[in-house]
Amino acid sequence: MRERIPARSLRAQLILSFILLILLAAAAAGIPAIWLLQAQLSRQAWAQIDQGVQAAQALYVAEEKRVADMATLAAQRPTLNTLLAEGDREALSGYLGELQEGAGFDLASVCVDGREIVSYAVEPFGGTPCAWSGPPSYFAIPEGSGPAQVWLLAAHPFPADASVPGQVVIGQILDDEFAAQMQAQTGLAHNLWVNGWLAATTLADGGESLLAAPRQDVEPEAGANRTIFTLDGARFYAARIPLEEARVEAEVVLPVAGITATQRRSIWTLIWGIAGTAVVASGVGALLARRFSRPLVQLARSADAISRGELDHEIVVDDSFREVLGLAHTLEKARVDLKEILLRLQKERDWADHLLESIVEGIVILDRERRITYFSAGAEQIAGRGRESALGRPVDEVFKSTDDESPFSQQVPQPGQRVSVPVAFEPGQPVTLSVTRARLAPAEVAEGGEVLVFRDISEEEALHRLLGHFMGSVAHEFKTPLSALAASIELLLDQAHELSRAELNELLMSLHLGILGLQTLVDNLLESANIEAQRFGVAPRACDLSQIVGEAAQTMEPLLRKYDQHLAVEMPAAIPAVYADPRRTVQVLVNLLSNASKYGPTDAEIGISVLPGDGTVRVQVADRGAGMPPRLREQVFRRFVHPESKGEHEKAGAGLGLSVVKAIVEAQGGQVGVEERVGGGSVFWFTVSVADGR
Repeated sequence: MRERIPARSLRAQLILSFILLILLAAAAAGIPAIWLLQAQLSRQAWAQIDQGVQAAQALYVAEEKRVADMATLAAQRPTLNTLLAEGDREALSGYLGELQEGAGFDLASVCVDGREIVSYAVEPFGGTPCAWSGPPSYFAIPEGSGPAQVWLLAAHPFPADASVPGQVVIGQILDDEFAAQMQAQTGLAHNLWVNGWLAATTLADGGESLLAAPRQDVEPEAGANRTIFTLDGARFYAARIPLEEARVEAEVVLPVAGITATQRRSIWTLIWGIAGTAVVASGVGALLARRFSRPLVQLARSADAISRGELDHEIVVDDSFREVLGLAHTLEKARVDLKEILLRLQKERDWADHLLESIVEGIVILDRERRITYFSAGAEQIAGRGRESALGRPVDEVFKSTDDESPFSQQVPQPGQRVSVPVAFEPGQPVTLSVTRARLAPAEVAEGGEVLVFRDISEEEALHRLLGHFMGSVAHEFKTPLSALAASIELLLDQAHELSRAELNELLMSLHLGILGLQTLVDNLLESANIEAQRFGVAPRACDLSQIVGEAAQTMEPLLRKYDQHLAVEMPAAIPAVYADPRRTVQVLVNLLSNASKYGPTDAEIGISVLPGDGTVRVQVADRGAGMPPRLREQVFRRFVHPESKGEHEKAGAGLGLSVVKAIVEAQGGQVGVEERVGGGSVFWFTVSVADGR
């Protein structure tokens, strides 16, 4: 009895497929939404930090102006000049106190001839105020010599008509109270740091806890020194503002606990919404799967019968769907057509099986005397001759072996093996064939023969040889600098304490040059691989050509200095902006300068010249090497081609640099070439387009 296909198995598979597709669709929609939500909240937090940084910078500028104005006002007070003339220090001290109460500053010092006459300060000042002069700046007392403090000081001299020459120094201490004022005005917590020590803070758990808080650096943007840190389990975003070089820094801090909670609630809401949608959609999918599975099971039974060769029963499906009925009709037509085809192809099957296995190759059938009885179209194309000229002839006459001692028939492999055989067809160049052999004995043939299947692998063999040469060159290019690097590092490890400064500089220069050469080789290998894989591309934009030339010259300066070579750059005063990829154009110049150094003599000049033209700018690199033969000027920009000219310190090279140059320049819409230099040497040039306001 024939086993029935259980209908529930198909239904279960449909249900599972529906659920899986729904879950995948939900994940495809939900995961990006969650990611975008997280990114948006993070961007909003950093935007708030950026606003706080701008507000804090403006407030510090205003505070500096206030202190400077107070110093100017105090120095010009007539009362102060009168008290100085009278020499009454007690009255002068009282006057400064009254002035402080009215103006709200924290330090006032009156200095005559660089010495402090009288001073008033709400906090102990750890320095000499009279040593201060000029516009407002910051005085920091780092941790170690006392509590960390930051003062904002400004000095102003007495008027020229004052009875006593001197100056007034006004100061404002930037303490926790000042930080609280900054927080009130910016809406963000505020810290002040001195050489890494905390001087003021508005965070409740400041002090040692804030110093010990682990920090995670964030990619700096727009000059902001951004960090993320955790304090007592709470997460904060922060950005620092340098006030006095890198010694004194202000920091605005945003607690993100509320943002994180909002983010978490939004994510869970989205997850529950996706889950609910998936459940409802899965239920609908289950109902649809149950409805669709019944006619499909009937079709599956009919298809199973056809697969077993039962082609005599008509296919009938009890269903009202138009599509299912159409599928049943198509399957029924296929059953009838298949039955007819099987009857027609029954006698030809055995013979077709032998030929279809290698129909794309050249096929030759030989009789017992090794004469050709069949010559396929593929064999005609490979051999370059028609089948009429080959049929009936011995195989050794058609396939002439290049080995005079061993004819082609003796080099044919045993069945199941493959060999490479060099042959020469008439007419034509020698080729290399990959040959396999099989016994051929169809039922209609009384005496069996043999079949040879072959293909032309001449290009593959040439490619293998070229690849071997290329791998050897690359291995040499890596081995030489790596050996030099290893020797230099070994010498540094063993004798670093015994080497002089000059010897250390020489070793470090050798290491730098080796790394530069390896970097250039790796860049060329990567670009060549991208070109071969058709992934190569440029990103041109309007850029400054002088900066590109300067970067390339700076990169090559150590190598040129090693060989006592001089770089002369000639550029007009006004160079128009060019439309090019800056990074790749620097790579073009580095490759051309490297070749000029490699094939040029020691203690020679290498020139870079920039020549603006009509819509383009031409850049030339000129050397004093042996020059380039005219026959190589077109081929030198191809891969694996090496110039034949010899330099005093020539290396083998991988033959990729100039091909990468050509690919980059042409991708940017430019041209590249090489010319003979007057007086000896070569001039390699390329062009880039003028930006024209793009």
